Amino acid sequence: MSRIALVELRTLVAAALQRAGANPAMAEATARALVLAEAQGLGSHGLSRVSQYATHLRNGRADGAALAQVRRRHGAALVVDAGAGLAFPACGLAVQEAIATARTHGIAIAGVVASHHCGVLVDHLRPAAAAGLVGLGFANSPAAMPAAGGRHPIFGTNPVAAVFPRRAGDALLIDLSLSEVARGKLMVAAKAGQPIPPGWALDAQGEPTTDPQAGLAGSMLPVGAATSPKGAMLALVVELLVTALIGANFGFEASSFFVDAGNRPGIGQAFIVIDPGALAGDAAYLDRIEVLVTEMLADAGVRLPGARREALRRRAEADGIEVADALLAAWRG
Repeated sequence: MSRIALVELRTLVAAALQRAGANPAMAEATARALVLAEAQGLGSHGLSRVSQYATHLRNGRADGAALAQVRRRHGAALVVDAGAGLAFPACGLAVQEAIATARTHGIAIAGVVASHHCGVLVDHLRPAAAAGLVGLGFANSPAAMPAAGGRHPIFGTNPVAAVFPRRAGDALLIDLSLSEVARGKLMVAAKAGQPIPPGWALDAQGEPTTDPQAGLAGSMLPVGAATSPKGAMLALVVELLVTALIGANFGFEASSFFVDAGNRPGIGQAFIVIDPGALAGDAAYLDRIEVLVTEMLADAGVRLPGARREALRRRAEADGIEVADALLAAWRG
């Protein structure tokens, strides 16, 4: 293992993606996102994705020459076309445009279509928080969960994210998928040869399973599925927001991200940016959010959402990240 500074890691990852076919802007945006995820301790969305993305670029599942563009605009709504490339330049453009639009209209929604895996969803919203704006994010993904009462996968794990800036201190960073657990936990259990708890997954026949390999071949269960259809209903809402409303592919129309061969997923993301000044007013918003934070922290066990991620990020910025030498050798070509 070697400890590498984040700036060097970004350079290495960007170079590896360019060798796989990504244009410089796509490679740099993706490298920034993956290194940021790793710095926050989110390895499943960090450096482990480099080889996956590179394979998709080489196999044509992602178009490395794509340039994200605004394809449609009406009032405070717009659609960005990712052009079947990696998602990060398109998501960055969508949020940038939404911030500018919200400054004029008080609110904006920006959809991203013809997209790919978008990594840590809430990280796309960091520029909104830095601008003093509230941000919401939604994304679908290849089918991994059944509808309420169903047996075969239709929805992705369909994450939801939000950022709420504060007057002082870190913004609240909220990010959750709508499956009971992340699919990556099944992959970890499968590699370790360990069973998974009941209620995490179904096998390919739609039956409950504690075998992680069977769960990977079957489907994830929505959050709370053992007692309620609420998780599946939320997944349905996200699916419709980024498909029927925005124009992206449904999760069941997209090949899994975890296979080398397959189609260009064409999934979607949607970002809503809100200017607090257009509603309660900036001062009132900032005052009220601190009242809530103070009340939350009155209980010793409460940790604000995003606090651990930010602490790890700052440590990584100061000390770098440990990376396996084999990975470094591969990225250096």
